[in-house]
Amino acid sequence: MKEVYEFLKNCKVFYVATVDGDKPRVRPFGALNIFEDKLYIQTGKIKDVSKQIEKNPNIEISGMYDGRWIRLSATAVRDDRREAKAAMLDANPLLKGMYSADDDNTEVLYLKDVKAQICSFTDAPKVIEF
Repeated sequence: MKEVYEFLKNCKVFYVATVDGDKPRVRPFGALNIFEDKLYIQTGKIKDVSKQIEKNPNIEISGMYDGRWIRLSATAVRDDRREAKAAMLDANPLLKGMYSADDDNTEVLYLKDVKAQICSFTDAPKVIEF
């Protein structure tokens, strides 16, 4: 998990794909955190991405860093605990201007059943599951 976290952090921006009805939707993300041995992402409950994940929690993430890329599939699970939200905001202080651990909008989701591949044009893919 730590290797996936570090790779995504180095990407600075990674892309989260969801399903909206029968259409794919992709948008940039940048916030992530490890809390209680789980990898978390963050969004706002008022956003379409939150509504899409609520209907279908299967997501994919992709990003590129230093000539390598990651493809990750997972199930996103909402964690409404204040502690999880506060940990995310502490790890990503730029979010504190838009979100609060005590508002009704902040949403943190941990990833379970993660299957990730870190790939390049020269090396065999590295598979990481957690």
